[in-house]
Amino acid sequence: MRRFDSWGFQLDRPLVISGPCSVETEEQTMATAVGLKDYDVDILRGGIWKPRTRPNSFEGNGEKALPWLKKAGEAIGRPIAVEVATPQHVEACLKHGVDYYWIGARTSVNPFAVQEIADALKGTNVPVMVKNPINPDLKLWLGAIERIEGAGITKIAAIHRGFSHYGESVYRNQPIWQIPIDFRLERPDMPLVCDPSHIAGRRDLLFQIAQMSLDLGFDGLMIESHVNPDEAWSDAKQQVTPDRFNEMTIELRQRNRTTDDSSVKELRGALEEIDRLIIEMTSERMEVVRELGLIKKENNVAIYQPGHLAKMLERRLLKAEPSGLSKEFINNLFDAIHTESIRQQSEVFYDNPVSKSVGSKVS
Repeated sequence: MRRFDSWGFQLDRPLVISGPCSVETEEQTMATAVGLKDYDVDILRGGIWKPRTRPNSFEGNGEKALPWLKKAGEAIGRPIAVEVATPQHVEACLKHGVDYYWIGARTSVNPFAVQEIADALKGTNVPVMVKNPINPDLKLWLGAIERIEGAGITKIAAIHRGFSHYGESVYRNQPIWQIPIDFRLERPDMPLVCDPSHIAGRRDLLFQIAQMSLDLGFDGLMIESHVNPDEAWSDAKQQVTPDRFNEMTIELRQRNRTTDDSSVKELRGALEEIDRLIIEMTSERMEVVRELGLIKKENNVAIYQPGHLAKMLERRLLKAEPSGLSKEFINNLFDAIHTESIRQQSEVFYDNPVSKSVGSKVS
């Protein structure tokens, strides 16, 4: 079953949500909606309340803008979606007949705030989308969704919008694709939408992020559009015109999710065998690590040797250079191996069942 079937969308393509970051004026909202009318947009979005990082920025027009968005949606025959961050937002949206609700990253990071929204939604069963928290915490994301489920909401989708980071980056928010992949493993039943606009923070990266999400099996896209992006009152750099939005979505390719190709099956079989060998060799490495731990213990040597670790990593990076593997991958790989090595040696030092089995083996 396609994951958005229960929402009433019988689609042979990803669900698409688009519209302005902020509902600035009635004219701007209507013009953007009309610009999207003839394109593959399923839901018209618009920001009514905007949680800004710093004060003295445009924080949305509030409830008075809800009729503008509702009118624009009716004019082009599309339902509307709005972000809610408080019970009062939920109450206003219910009063004005908002069709879809989403919870933003700055709200989903706070279980108390999510629970208040969940309590306000009880008895409604309106469709709700939950963005990942600003920090890369899968359990917190799942927990926010579980709170909405606890309110009796049955139509729920997750939105991946990337994660905050410190320092320079090509992205506004790091995608860290492994987290939505892990989310899909935890909740294979739930629709998963990508928000390339907030991951990119700039329009020239939107296409590649959107395509990546589709290649990873996402079910939908939320892309911000504006009739005049350069003059937008918020997030101008990441919004596109309706025409550019259409060009981009036409270029996107949705991949087949399954294949019966015999060559693919053969290669997957080869990968499975390689993975088996990796596990066996890693296990053998840990046996050596435990033996080394016994020697350290007998000679009163500290488990962690930072100087040795730095030299070891430098040698591994030199060996990996011709392989085509990135330095980041090698660093992450040996960081994980080293973390497990410390855990194994710690068990040896404190004479638990693992150390006893090692001791009997090497005695």
